[in-house]
This record gives sequence, structure tokens and C-alpha cells, in this order.
Amino acid sequence: MEISGPVKAFDDHSREYDDWFLENPAVYEEELAAAGSMIPPGLNSVEIRVGTGRFAGPLHIATGVEPSERMAEIARGRGIEVCRGTAEQLPFENGTFDFALMGAAICFLKMSRAPSGKRIA
Repeated sequence: MEISGPVKAFDDHSREYDDWFLENPAVYEEELAAAGSMIPPGLNSVEIRVGTGRFAGPLHIATGVEPSERMAEIARGRGIEVCRGTAEQLPFENGTFDFALMGAAICFLKMSRAPSGKRIA
């Protein structure tokens, strides 16, 4: 699968990205609490653009999708099953998961135009 976009930057700076959470624990804990408050317990969940697994792990999300291989390696080290892919082309059948978490991933979606000319994700 060929994945384009800003993936190289995430491959090149995966450790710096991951370290940011250690350097900013108050912000990280607030973001983690906010995300956790929205996830119903006991659901089969996936995190789209799982990154290094900083959220999936503590939130008990066992599966993630990530285009950056280096980010995925770190997440796998945290026990997350990571599939290479993007939000635009998820590598799962419809209905595989009960819930999907997608945090900052929305910033990286490739936008297209509907026949009406309006932008859609």
C-alpha cells in the first residue's frame, strides 16, 4: 500500500513526537481524560491515526491504524496491534468496530470535492 502525505515527517520525528507527551504531562493527562470520558466502556474500538499509542494504550484500545511505520513500531511496543493505513482507506470491513477514536488525525485527511463542488473528507 502506497501512503502519501506528511508521513515522512512523522517517520523522521516519531521520537520527538512521543517525547512531547513526557515533557508536557499536564496537557497530556487532560487530553487523555477528555478522550476517555467519551469512550463507552467495553466496546471493540480502533484508534485511527494511532501514532505512538500514547492514547490507545491507556484507553484500552487494542487496535490502531497508522500510516507512519516508525510511529506504528512505537505503538506496537506498547501492545497495540497496528495496521498500516489511512483514515480515507481503512483496512477493515464495515462494522468491524463498535467505536473509533480519531483525535488530531482530522488535520491530515485528504480532502476531495463532491460533485456539487463542496469539500468533503
